[in-house]
Amino acid sequence: MQIDILHRPDSAIARCQLEPYEEVLAEAGAMVAMDGQVSTTTTLRQGKGGGIFGGLKRLAAGESLFVSSFRAGARPGDVFLAPRLVGDIIQYDLGGPDLVIQSTGYLACAPSVSVDVGFQGMRSLFSGESIFWLHASGQGPILLSAFGGIYTVEVDGDYVVDTGHIVAFEQTLNFSIAAAGNNILGSFLGGEGLICHFRGRGKVFCQTHNPGAFGQRVGSRLPPR
Repeated sequence: MQIDILHRPDSAIARCQLEPYEEVLAEAGAMVAMDGQVSTTTTLRQGKGGGIFGGLKRLAAGESLFVSSFRAGARPGDVFLAPRLVGDIIQYDLGGPDLVIQSTGYLACAPSVSVDVGFQGMRSLFSGESIFWLHASGQGPILLSAFGGIYTVEVDGDYVVDTGHIVAFEQTLNFSIAAAGNNILGSFLGGEGLICHFRGRGKVFCQTHNPGAFGQRVGSRLPPR
């Protein structure tokens, strides 16, 4: 599968060029366009992270209960995928460290990649984010999406990221949630909220905009229904 990411970083779309009988799995609703010879099915994913229980866990994490499968026929075919929010897409090739992904950061992957839902504990609940994050393992490409642009940080030691700006991070990193300032009240009054403190060696993928903060700002200005 050849993946080309177009129109980065503000309106990214992924063109997945499938070889005959090759398949790509995507978040339900991610398809923008595809060749006529590409077939699509919407189903519960099988294997690790699949089935009814896996689907319910994805639903609890803010993902769709179902996944979409796009499969080329006897000839190669293209499928174009894009996230719900305006922003960037990057390709990460699994085969080394597993990846922990914020629930809104997953877009698509090869069938050889397992995407399960992992419980990150009360530390994630106190961060204001989902307590369920996605866990990607296996081998092959996975597409991550973000609100705004994505940038990569190579952590070697300690690094701090606002919780609303995390897209994903390698599982070689340990993390903890803390107040951005000296205390939680002061952090929220200062507009910073909570941060994620990473320790170890590995990559963190960050998004330039915070979708939660954006939603609060825009939502307060929308007229009531």
